[in-house]
Amino acid sequence: MGLRGWCAPAAVAWLLAVAAAVAVAWDASDLERAFPIVEPDYSHTKLSLAKEGLEAIQRIKTPIAAVSVIGPYRSGKSFLLNQLLSLSCQKGFGVGHMRDTKTKGIWVWGVPIEVDVDGTKVSVLYLDTEGFESIGKSNVYDDRIFALATVLSSVLIYNLPETIREADISRLSFAVELAEEFYGRVKGQDVAFEPAKLLWLIQRDFLQGKSVQQMVYEALQRVPNNNGEKYIDEPHLQRTKLCDMEDQELDPLYIERRDQLKQMVASMVKPKIVQGRTLNGKEFVSFLEQILEALNKGEIPSTGSLVEVFNKAILERCLKVYNERMERAGLPVSLDKLYQFHEEANDEARRLFDMQHFGKHHAAQSILKLNEDIEKVFRNFGQANEYQSSKLCEARFSECEDKMERLQVLKLPSMAKFDAGFLICNQSFQLECVGPAKESYERRLSKMLARSRAHFIKEYNNKLFNWLVIFSLVMVVIGRFVLKFFLLEIAAWVMFAFLETYTRLFWSSESLYYNPVWHMIVSSWEAIVYSPVLDLDR
Repeated sequence: MGLRGWCAPAAVAWLLAVAAAVAVAWDASDLERAFPIVEPDYSHTKLSLAKEGLEAIQRIKTPIAAVSVIGPYRSGKSFLLNQLLSLSCQKGFGVGHMRDTKTKGIWVWGVPIEVDVDGTKVSVLYLDTEGFESIGKSNVYDDRIFALATVLSSVLIYNLPETIREADISRLSFAVELAEEFYGRVKGQDVAFEPAKLLWLIQRDFLQGKSVQQMVYEALQRVPNNNGEKYIDEPHLQRTKLCDMEDQELDPLYIERRDQLKQMVASMVKPKIVQGRTLNGKEFVSFLEQILEALNKGEIPSTGSLVEVFNKAILERCLKVYNERMERAGLPVSLDKLYQFHEEANDEARRLFDMQHFGKHHAAQSILKLNEDIEKVFRNFGQANEYQSSKLCEARFSECEDKMERLQVLKLPSMAKFDAGFLICNQSFQLECVGPAKESYERRLSKMLARSRAHFIKEYNNKLFNWLVIFSLVMVVIGRFVLKFFLLEIAAWVMFAFLETYTRLFWSSESLYYNPVWHMIVSSWEAIVYSPVLDLDR
């Protein structure tokens, strides 16, 4: 029982290890074929990703370089790739024998070629592209294939049969525009995006003893069909015999030039550089997704659309830098300070964009987009600043209002105490209320303090009058009944009569308060009820 308990897990682990080894071996052998990575959509105008081929690329951990072959349909691109990979037509990329194009979209050979570039191990992917100008698809589709191969590749081989046409020159112009737009913006800085090295390959007749004209003539000759085979009457191009021919059957000059081409391509291969960094499998696929987004975005693929999409992530980083810099302002702040933070944050975001952006001439659209986004964020900060400023100033205003109300109800009124509270309230407001709302709240505070002071003076006079009348009557009682001192009683009655008659001579509390005679009485009262040392009201 114990032995079985020990053996069962060990056996399971051994079986799992064997299964894993078989799976790895199966995966490696399964990769030795061509996979689609990009396919045409149903209308054959735009491109879509093919999952199977992308999974093969995503396994690659080392830096990637891509070698693509482009050119007109039925021009021998797939055959050329098989020659570069030293593969037969049966094993390598499919070579068509019919008049329509064999390759649809873009295909990749599943097993990359490992090379050493300046001491770094690089995985070289070979890409086969759908030929230009084939039947049943638009010119814009060809432009998308060409643009995709141009941006994606480290080496771009333009395969041409015999002659260069106007359409080829147009495509070359587009490739040059891409190179000018993306490559080496500032000397001494990391290259933001390194375009493909373009290699033009112009084919000549490659069968011994036969010119192209002879090949075409023989290809169009009717062949006997004694057995009535269905497809034998359809013309075939003689050059497809190359797939079945050994090197010794080919022109030695062709063999020599083919080997020279292999060496040339190997010498041109460099890992793909984006933002100053090489790309592994996952990063390469992400890069491919970016390109497709750009190419499918408009009706016609353009350098501008590519620049715009590549700058999308950079714009997001610049906007993030702007946000982070603005958040340091600590709202609310004054408008001048907010604009100062805005200028500093904007400069920092623009410096980052200038260092990292794609494109020379077409980057203007991205700059406009960055400016629009920054202005939108700045407006949001402005609104938030106004809200925070109003909230803070309202709180300080309410505190002052409450303090003034408390000073209004002093049992022993004191103008000195009111003025001290008034001063503290005003200073606190001026110090703590900041931002765009401060000006309007200052006006409100000024009006509120003026009303409070006027109300306090009125109540102050009334309360002081009442206290003095009470005091004079108390002194009358004390002089007559307690001390029985006639002069004290007379003085108290004089004081009472003075209060009753003199205070009625003034039309307002303020005029009474500022009268020199009354002010002398007030000063005496203030000295008794309030001082920094003694506060009788408490």
